[in-house]
Amino acid sequence: MARRGSTLLVALALGCTLFASRAFVSAPSTAPQVDARVLGATFAGLVPLAVEQPANAYDSVVAMLQSWLVGGISLVLIYGAAFVAALANPLTKRRMEVKAEVDSMK
Repeated sequence: MARRGSTLLVALALGCTLFASRAFVSAPSTAPQVDARVLGATFAGLVPLAVEQPANAYDSVVAMLQSWLVGGISLVLIYGAAFVAALANPLTKRRMEVKAEVDSMK
């Protein structure tokens, strides 16, 4: 009984090996050709990054604190506007009115 199972296992492993070898596709042997225009366009696009200061370079601690203050105020205003819009939603108010009317009819 053990031989039959091991024979089946070996046959299954051999079949999987044959199918896997046919599914593998190797990479082309030659290197891809790089067009000089693409290289030039990439270099020209990245030149401004070399000229500019990094975004995280602050002149002073005061500048950093000011940027945090502006960002925090912006977030508070955006979340506040979303909160007011959620509370003042006319569709929600109308749905609640219709629900109240339907409940009063029952």
